[in-house]
Amino acid sequence: MTPSAPPTRTRLMPRIAGLAVALLVSLPGLAAASAPATQLLDQGWQVRLAPGDAHAAAHPQATRWLPANVPGTVQTDLMAAGLASDPFLRDNEAAIQWVGLSDWVYRTSFTVDEATLARRHAELVFDGLDTFADVYLNGHKLLSADNMFRRWAAPAKPWLHAGANTLEVRLYSPIKRLQPWLSNQPYALPGEFDSAFGDEPKGRQSAGYVRKAAYQYGWDWGPRIVTEGIWQRVHLDSWDALRVTGLHVAQQHLDDAAAQTRVQLDIQADVATTLPLDVRVLGPDGAPVAHLAQPVHIEAGRHRVEVPVTIDHPRRWYPTGYGAQDLYAFEVRLGDGDDAHYRGTREIGLRTVELRRDKDAWGTGFAFVVNGVPVFAKGANLIPFDSFPTRVEEAQMRQVLTSARDAHMNMLRVWGGGTYLPDDFYAMADRLGLMVWQDFMFGGAITPYDRAYADNVRQEAIEQVERLRDHPSIVLWCGNNEVQSGWLSWSDRKAFRQSIAPAEAARIEQGMRDLFGTELREVVARHAPGVPYWPSSPSEGGDGFANSLDAGDYHYWEVWSGEAKPASAYLNVTPRFQSEYGLQSFPSMRTIREFAGAGALAVDSPVLRAHQKYDGGNGNTRLAMYVQREYGQQKDFPALVYLSQVMQAEGIELAAEHLRASRPRSMGSLYWQLNDVWPAISWSSIDYHGRWKALQFHARRFYAPLLATALREHCTTQLTLVSDRTAPVQARWRLRVMDFAGKVVSEQQHDVMLAPLAATPVGTFGDAQLAGTEPHARFAVVDLLVDGRSVSRALVFFDAPKQLALPVPQIRTQWAPSGDGYTLTLSTDTLARAVWVSFGRLDAELSDNAVDLLPGEPLSLHVRSAAGLEALRNALHLQDLAGATKKGPP
Repeated sequence: MTPSAPPTRTRLMPRIAGLAVALLVSLPGLAAASAPATQLLDQGWQVRLAPGDAHAAAHPQATRWLPANVPGTVQTDLMAAGLASDPFLRDNEAAIQWVGLSDWVYRTSFTVDEATLARRHAELVFDGLDTFADVYLNGHKLLSADNMFRRWAAPAKPWLHAGANTLEVRLYSPIKRLQPWLSNQPYALPGEFDSAFGDEPKGRQSAGYVRKAAYQYGWDWGPRIVTEGIWQRVHLDSWDALRVTGLHVAQQHLDDAAAQTRVQLDIQADVATTLPLDVRVLGPDGAPVAHLAQPVHIEAGRHRVEVPVTIDHPRRWYPTGYGAQDLYAFEVRLGDGDDAHYRGTREIGLRTVELRRDKDAWGTGFAFVVNGVPVFAKGANLIPFDSFPTRVEEAQMRQVLTSARDAHMNMLRVWGGGTYLPDDFYAMADRLGLMVWQDFMFGGAITPYDRAYADNVRQEAIEQVERLRDHPSIVLWCGNNEVQSGWLSWSDRKAFRQSIAPAEAARIEQGMRDLFGTELREVVARHAPGVPYWPSSPSEGGDGFANSLDAGDYHYWEVWSGEAKPASAYLNVTPRFQSEYGLQSFPSMRTIREFAGAGALAVDSPVLRAHQKYDGGNGNTRLAMYVQREYGQQKDFPALVYLSQVMQAEGIELAAEHLRASRPRSMGSLYWQLNDVWPAISWSSIDYHGRWKALQFHARRFYAPLLATALREHCTTQLTLVSDRTAPVQARWRLRVMDFAGKVVSEQQHDVMLAPLAATPVGTFGDAQLAGTEPHARFAVVDLLVDGRSVSRALVFFDAPKQLALPVPQIRTQWAPSGDGYTLTLSTDTLARAVWVSFGRLDAELSDNAVDLLPGEPLSLHVRSAAGLEALRNALHLQDLAGATKKGPP
């Protein structure tokens, strides 16, 4: 039996793709009758429970009209009104579930003047509705929406009148809308994570049937908060005979002599006409570099105007670490002076990007090549910034992206279970030189195969690709996250395939093949032809059904998940591009106290289980096991928090250095995950409040452009020097063996010319050569020296940390004013492993942290803080590996 398609909303009015490319804002000096205008409708909104909703009796205050923010969500409006507790605090998550199970009504009143009514056209536009919605204007139903990721527009002129107009948006719980339908189907497609709150039956998840951010239904790092609301801007657009609906600068050819571009204007016109078009191009320094002025003929209806523009001797956009992030501004005007119908600016970066997949001795490569340069991708996976996307501010995005750049990352993968991010995010990535691997929004659920679903997705993809295609940072569009690989290998998917008829399984599989292998590929090829498309992550390409070591990208989760292998297992896999791998850690004690409050804490504390989403809270036990397996028994809970960050940092460092030392066989390392969606125990290297964990500091070292790696396996250490520089580097490497008191037992130094864009092996050493008969009391130090200065350092120990005879160090501190902060100098009488510097509840930014201190080698850190020197002195807290465990080695 074939299931029926899920309920969809009748599309009453046509949708216009690409409108988000340019605002139709009336500019001073333009004739009121000719210049298109936009009236923002973001004021005066109210929200209430829908009449007759089943939750009215339990929440009577929500039945009255409450102030609402647009853009916004019902949940955040209720919190602002004091009718819902912050779900990020303590274990409040359960108390907000009713909101996403209810229907809601938004309303506002806005004034329309006679000039607007006199226009030939007026269109009401919702840049984003979350998610099932009906829109009424003055009592007339204008449109229905069923996709969070699309832009919804409808002609409004017939129902507008002078003076006050009433706009109403009725929102319907996606769970309540879909579950009755789903319960009548012969099966439920495998989804992602079951609800912990009993609002959906186990194994019958509705999230996969609706185009809404999947993470909001709960993930193994985030809460279940099924938002509803008007989550993007609302505006009334009006115009007379003509408007521009899209501006794009297509890059045709790029070489050192010239960049050939075509400026494309999408135009909607009532009648054919000819208008002057003026295009000015400003270079990276703001100086004019090209100018074109010519009349263009415009056909009636929807029409595209294209004009060629050449830039001589172009300056290219490069990823950070490979060159400048030069950008060009194209200023476009259609019409003359006060009679201009349109003015718009598009900023672009000139670059070529290729996903190189050459056959070689290890299989088929997977390498990003930008402007002809093979780039080893160094970075992490980016999840949504907040459970409530409407409250994410530019400063929060900038802090996370700048932190990535400062850690020498050059790529972020925008993971497919969230949302397409705002324009500001991609503009920041352009300027910071961060390449963006952009997933389409599919987090792992098996997709329906009906035509209506595919058509909805296709329109979503067209709108998003057209909106984002001028950003040079976007170097890949990827069809989904783990949809096909999960279908092939996950146990619940295998069981599901066995439970249905083979013909139905084949239809489901063909639906995925058509959607991700063909339809989305065609959208990218047509609307962003200069950017590669990849059907799924992980995959080998083609139709996306694979997770292979010798071709394509690879997700590796046998460390942490699966068999919970130790971090050393990272050395046993060498994929062509490792796009997911990770280890968890606790956030700082300061962050924990902010969400948990006062009181005793332990691994199994209910509040900590509530903020640990892996395995229903049992991830904390696994996390403690990972710590104790390598580092021993912690002294107390704060020591466990510290040790968890050390474990995470050193484990991911091992994997990343292995991948970089394996270049060119491996050409990418994206660990899971960069950021947090809420205060959580998770895989992040930066917590929800923007505080760096130890992993982020380690990343700044293991992603440095020049790197010394010393990878020990089976009692043998391989030294490899890695260079991301595009020119050879004259260097020297030094190997010292020391005891924990700092006495040098042996030393050797060698000159080396580091080949560009390469990993250079320089030596292999057995434990006996290095440690002699004292493996638990000695360690090796490898330095990569350039111009006599160490630019990278690796330490080698000859057993697990808990087996070493680490002494408890006496760490001395010295403070001095320095520039915009202070210099804190640390010195030690013996080896001090994994020293962590913190300041309690004071905010302080450190130039480095999570460092190994060697006797006789003081380390100076720069500290920036609004707090004074005396406050910093008093709040200073130091932790180290030896002092965090209960006892020494056996």
